[in-house]
Amino acid sequence: MLSVGIDAHYRYYAVCILDDRGQAVKEFAVKGGVEVLARKLAEHLAKVGPGEPVQIAFEASTGYGLLYDTLRPMAAQVVVAHPARLRLIFRAKRKTDRIDARKIATLLLLGELPAVHVPSMGVREWRALIEHRRRLVDKRVRAKNALRALLRTHGVEAPAGKSLYTRKGRAWAAALEFASPLTAFKRDHLLTEIAYFDDAIRQAEKLLDAYARRHPAVALLMTMPGVGPRTAECIAAYVDDARRFGRNKCAGAYFGLVPSLDESGGQSRSGRITREGPATARKLLTEAAWQGIRHSPTLRAFYERVRAGQKTRSRTALIATARHMVKVMVAMLKTGEVWRETLAPAQAA
Repeated sequence: MLSVGIDAHYRYYAVCILDDRGQAVKEFAVKGGVEVLARKLAEHLAKVGPGEPVQIAFEASTGYGLLYDTLRPMAAQVVVAHPARLRLIFRAKRKTDRIDARKIATLLLLGELPAVHVPSMGVREWRALIEHRRRLVDKRVRAKNALRALLRTHGVEAPAGKSLYTRKGRAWAAALEFASPLTAFKRDHLLTEIAYFDDAIRQAEKLLDAYARRHPAVALLMTMPGVGPRTAECIAAYVDDARRFGRNKCAGAYFGLVPSLDESGGQSRSGRITREGPATARKLLTEAAWQGIRHSPTLRAFYERVRAGQKTRSRTALIATARHMVKVMVAMLKTGEVWRETLAPAQAA
């Protein structure tokens, strides 16, 4: 079998082809898009090993899904490597595109390449829309904070909480008179931004709701207390196939909710959580954990057990609850069972 390693960049690819003995039979570079790469690779494969089975590997980066879909028909196996773990393996003082391509091909031949899960095109687009909505929400938050800061700077006492951003609150802000036309312009611009982002978020959520209705996993996850449609769809999209997690607890590591570990000489030290994986899902999980603690006796009991009556452990207990929740979510996706409380309110108290 031929092993192909590709060091992929934007419209530039370094390629190394190894035979089954690990000898480089062809190394070349390609300038152009993925279609050009596929054509050139097919030409070289036909010359160096006509009829031989092929396996291909490259590092996950922007556009890796398109590259995967393009190369998949050409090979018996296409492996997408985990970039962070690959960097640990690749530590070296000499680093070029050609060397990296050969290293990827070698690890692929040896079966030691740290691979990532590659979802379907539909799931990738679902994830992209979820992330787009999150960015819209973040921009709206910045605009709202900027409006409140503007009013505070000019000594204007604004309505408390969310009431400033209601229709009535915005009308009040728009009617304010400022001595400087520059301040009035900034106020008007911020109000326009908030209105724009409100509309954009509504449109994004409408599309997400329609997509979620075609995925039973979203409705299943929403049976867990504290889990709303945004959290459920995010976890369903990023988990994709729950069977890829050999153990349910592995989901905590995938979403970066496990503590970092430093173990040496018989001593073990746990640090902050790794924060690997999708940040959007991690944020939604921690928010869902707060709600779950409030509405679920079972989750509340778990939280209090970890907190052990110490206020300083509240943050640790919250992260542990979020990690427990995603572990249970993966189990629910595997079995198709809805959430079941194991404790009654009186027992939790």
